[in-house]
Amino acid sequence: MADANLQSKAVNTIRFLAADGVQKANSGHPGLPMSLAPIAFVLWTRHMNFNPSDPKWPNRDRFILSAGHGSMLLYAMLHLTGYDLPLEEIQNFRQLGSRTAGHPEYDEAPGTEMTTGPLGQGFATGVGMAIGLEHQAAMYNRDGFPLLDHYVYAIVSDGDLMEGVASEAASLAGHLKLGRLIYIYDDNRISIDGSTDITFTEDRSARFESYGWHVLEVPDGFDLDAIDAALTKAKQDPRPSIIIARTEIGYGLPTKQNTAAAHGEPPGETELAGAKEKLGWPTEPPFLIPDDVRVHFEEIRDTQVEVYEAWHELKREYSKSHPELAAQFDRTFSGDLPEALGATEFPADEKGMATRVSSGQVLNELASSLPELMGGSADLTGSNKTDIKGEMAFTAEDRSSRYLHFGVREHAMGAILNGLSLYGGLIPYGGTFLVFSDYLRPSIRLAALMKLRVIYVFTHDSIGLGEDGPTHQPIEHLAALRAIPDVTVIRPADANETAYAWLAALRNRAGPTALALTRQALPTYDREVFSSAEGLQQGAYTLGEFGDAPLEIILMASGSEVEILIEAAKMLHKDGIASRVVSFPSWELFELQPEAYQEEVLPRAVKARVAVEAGVSQGWEKWVGELGAIVGIDRFGVSAPYKDAYGHLGLTPDEVVSASKKVLDNVRS
Repeated sequence: MADANLQSKAVNTIRFLAADGVQKANSGHPGLPMSLAPIAFVLWTRHMNFNPSDPKWPNRDRFILSAGHGSMLLYAMLHLTGYDLPLEEIQNFRQLGSRTAGHPEYDEAPGTEMTTGPLGQGFATGVGMAIGLEHQAAMYNRDGFPLLDHYVYAIVSDGDLMEGVASEAASLAGHLKLGRLIYIYDDNRISIDGSTDITFTEDRSARFESYGWHVLEVPDGFDLDAIDAALTKAKQDPRPSIIIARTEIGYGLPTKQNTAAAHGEPPGETELAGAKEKLGWPTEPPFLIPDDVRVHFEEIRDTQVEVYEAWHELKREYSKSHPELAAQFDRTFSGDLPEALGATEFPADEKGMATRVSSGQVLNELASSLPELMGGSADLTGSNKTDIKGEMAFTAEDRSSRYLHFGVREHAMGAILNGLSLYGGLIPYGGTFLVFSDYLRPSIRLAALMKLRVIYVFTHDSIGLGEDGPTHQPIEHLAALRAIPDVTVIRPADANETAYAWLAALRNRAGPTALALTRQALPTYDREVFSSAEGLQQGAYTLGEFGDAPLEIILMASGSEVEILIEAAKMLHKDGIASRVVSFPSWELFELQPEAYQEEVLPRAVKARVAVEAGVSQGWEKWVGELGAIVGIDRFGVSAPYKDAYGHLGLTPDEVVSASKKVLDNVRS
């Protein structure tokens, strides 16, 4: 261990790299990195295992800066410990094109484990990483081969603890006894509005004890040995641990220390110079890294390389002793799917089944080939059909199962799914009603930002759920999900489309996928009469054409409304009007298709178009054009049997026929 003087210099190096970066940018949050530099130093130099040349090493310790506004702390540590983050990037903090964004962005700066900033998200996502670690360790570790043997660490703030998602996740983490989860709580008692005395006076220690956490307190968060001792104790306890470290925000700033002014504004040249003088640091040059400090971090890096190489030797021996498991480990952590993965086939059936039911059957067939498929439901297993037959629940006593009971914790579920995906080797899914997608929307948005392969099973997708009424009938939710960049929304029209929807979701490595599934039964279409459901993978396809005359009008919809279109098309045919029914399960997949394919399905020459959706009409304008019409529901639903609800709100073949004839009149005139 380095002597006390060198350690103090190293801490101040971290502190002032961060402060200089904020000051040069004239933007940022200096308070957290200036106060938490000692904690970061101890964690990274005495406890964490990592390899800057292989940031995705499976057995690395994970570190999350949940208080992402303090991003310069992370960037300083990544630079000093040897990640591919040159000093120029530190000096280019918050500037266009830099890899050092205002809040940490996943993979922008190598070694950044997740995108943070929205408070509480890092806290809850870390719980998902810890679940992933426990499950994968149970799956792959064997006697003498601790292939996955590490920890998940995070720095969390007052703001993180105030957010509801943290409470949801902390409750579940304590219940599951996630002992490899260790959080350091920056107890500086300052938020943007001032002292936390104005909003946050609960007994945090008692709160986490009641959750079943191991609680430790470090009265002086600048005492390196006390921090070290707390981390050592935390690693020895079978419960998740939270270390409450009393700190002083903006440590060293002459007039701003321990004030809200230290939180989110540059210190100013005079204040920063005063801090450097107070802590015995040269005022010039900025971004100073003393030679002995740089050498010290290089020595730490060399030690890490030894740990890394020892693990790879272990992995080589493991591959000899357990070749099949090793091959599965390598495949799943690469994210590749088995080559022979096909779609479940369902026979034609006029009565059919709800797409939530066919989804459950498809999920179970896929699960037999995909050990990496792991997920569950927010207390709606029977309704979402998300259970994997034969699997027990993942519990504190049994880590081997891949089925998760999230409880009524939709937001935590969303963040935990992100953590499972980020951990590696897993494809997570989670179920709830579509209307409750609002509860996990912030986590969905982060999944999209990080381009994570996460699958949401949203059932009860429309007014078709019937008697539960307006509170449970999603109206604006499909439009809201479609509005999030890089989220793929798929709403299948029958069982066979549902099978291809799952395949599309599994193959999507560019972001999360939301499956919108019915409660009510839908006919399973005869694919010898209609086009193959494989067309779902293109987002939209011609399901069928009705009439012998030249095509006059295109009818388009997704999910349960496709059945309405078919009946309307038959009625139009009797009136001598030739129509095309387009099943349009995914706008996002369709937009990825070549222009020639899009023209084939929706020829520009056909101006008469009608779209139908059991939700708000917003967004369909793009596909129906200026002369088209949208039959939608721009109001809340009603409590009634689903067929009555559809009729009352105008989602009927008659209404589609009426709208179609009006459109045709407008086009012809």
